[in-house]
Amino acid sequence: MADSPTPSVLVIGGGASGNAVTVLLRRAGITVDLIEAKPDWNATTGSGITLQGNALRVLRELGVWEQVRASGFAFGTLGITTPDGTVLHVAEDIKTGGDDLPATLGMQRPQLQQILIGAVRASGATVRLGTTAETLKQDADGVFVLFSDGTEGRYDLVIGADGLNSATRAAIGITDRPEPTGMAIWRIAAPRPQSVERSDLAYGGPAYIAGYTPTSETTIYAFLAEKSRDRASIDTASYADEMRSLAQAYGGAWPEITQHITDPAKVNYTWFNRLLVEGSWHRGRIVLIGDAAHCCPPTIAQGAAQSLEDALVLAELLTSGRDWDSELLQSFHERRIPRVRAVVEASVQIGQWQLDGVRDADVPGLIARIMNLLKELP
Repeated sequence: MADSPTPSVLVIGGGASGNAVTVLLRRAGITVDLIEAKPDWNATTGSGITLQGNALRVLRELGVWEQVRASGFAFGTLGITTPDGTVLHVAEDIKTGGDDLPATLGMQRPQLQQILIGAVRASGATVRLGTTAETLKQDADGVFVLFSDGTEGRYDLVIGADGLNSATRAAIGITDRPEPTGMAIWRIAAPRPQSVERSDLAYGGPAYIAGYTPTSETTIYAFLAEKSRDRASIDTASYADEMRSLAQAYGGAWPEITQHITDPAKVNYTWFNRLLVEGSWHRGRIVLIGDAAHCCPPTIAQGAAQSLEDALVLAELLTSGRDWDSELLQSFHERRIPRVRAVVEASVQIGQWQLDGVRDADVPGLIARIMNLLKELP
C-alpha cells in the first residue's frame, strides 16, 4: 500500500478515464484531487458515443449504470447496408459485458460526461477546473506539483488522464505521439428517424463509411468517414455543406437525417489518430491512463471502453494493499497492453482496408474476434 496512512492521488484530466478512476479511488477512502484544464469540464462537448458491453460493465461498477441506461438507447444488432440503404446483413452483437447487460448502448456524449461529473462530485473528490499542472517533480516517495494558479501540492501518485495530446506524457519523457491514420470523420447529432433502432453502417459511396447510432429515444449520432483533408483548407462555416454533400449520396434513413445537417456549428470534423505507448506507461510515481497512453480510430467503437477499463484495473491494483511502487505500476501496463494493442491494431486495420480499397476484407470477422476477446474481464 502507499507510504502514507491516508494516500493521496492527483488525477490530471476529467474525461472518461480520469473521472472513473477518481470515483473508484474515493470509494476506497483515498484522497483524490482532480484537475481539468477546461473550465466547463467538457460538459457540453461532442455529439454521440457508442458504448459496448465492456464499457457498460465499468459504468455499472461506478454506480451510474441506471442513469446511463435511462439516458441512452440500448440495442443488440448491427446492420450492414449498401449506400442506397439496402440491408445486406444484420449481425447479432456480442455481449462483451456479460448477459445481464445490453450488447451496445448509444448515448449523447455530453450526457455521459454529465453523469460522470455527478459521480465525481458525489464521491467527495476535490475538483479544480481551469487548472493545469505546470511542474511535476518527484522523488522516491511522491510527486510535488506546481499548479497553473500558483498553488502547489504533494501526492503519493499522479495519474495522467489528460488525453491524446497529454502534457503529462511529455513531461515525464515519453516521446510517443499520436499519428494520423489518413482518415477523417464528420459527425453530427440529429433527431432520431423512427426507423433507426440500431447502428447501421454502409461501406462505399463517396465516403468510406456512413453510419448512425441511436443515442436516445429522440436523438441519433450520424457520421461519415472519408480520406483526411487539410483542416485549414476547410472553412468551418462550410462544415454543414460539406457533410450534407457527402450524406446526400446515401439512402435508408439518410435522407431524413440529411435534412437536419444545416448548422455548421453542430458539425464536427476530426482526423482519425493512432497512439499506443508500447513501453512502460509510468515514470516513477506518475502513470498514464486512457487516451494519454493509447488511442484508436472509432472503427470498433472501443476508445472510451478501453479508457474506462484502464481506470478499473488501475484502481483495483491501487486498492489491493500492495505497495505503490514500480512493480505495481508495471503490472498495470502488462495487464492492459495485450488487450489495448489488439483493439488499436484492429481499429487501424479496418480503416486501412477502406483506404486501400480492399473489397473482400473480413471486417465482421475481425470485429467478432475482438469482441470475443473483450468478453473476458479486463
